Amino acid sequence: MQQKRTAGMASAKDKTSAAPAKGAASIVDSEAESIAELMLQVAQCFFRIRALGQKTGLITSWGGGAFGFMRSLALLGPLTVPQIAQMRPTSRQRMQRLADELAAEGLVEFIDNPKHRRSKLVRLTCKGDARYRELNAEFLLIASAMGLNLSEAEIRKATNIVRQLSDGVKSQSERLS
Repeated sequence: MQQKRTAGMASAKDKTSAAPAKGAASIVDSEAESIAELMLQVAQCFFRIRALGQKTGLITSWGGGAFGFMRSLALLGPLTVPQIAQMRPTSRQRMQRLADELAAEGLVEFIDNPKHRRSKLVRLTCKGDARYRELNAEFLLIASAMGLNLSEAEIRKATNIVRQLSDGVKSQSERLS
């Protein structure tokens, strides 16, 4: 049986609960509060990861995820810009800007797409593959230096939980569209 309580009547130690709007008597269960806290912690972690990524070159100064873009190509092979954008909560235009930036650096190239006349495929160049491998090695060094006192099983469980949370957020977003 889930514990129910009125939003805003959280204990003093629960600093994340916001008081309801005047006159609101919404009932929130403890599972919903836990999910909300997890979402906020993931968001905070994301911003910290993005800042670290910008310092290390994994993310461009304007926020484009060069590492993630190249990782998709390294793992999945050539893709169209719209396919890459669909894999992320971002616009095709933003991914086009990143693709163009990476192409200007010689890290990716646009090639003919046998399935579509106008939508080119993007693939890693040899230079791009080498740069991806360098960034991936750096990323793994950063991860190994974090010194978290978690077992691999705990990390895999947390990864699965965050994946489920992400899928739930995506599903909710699609319902609201």
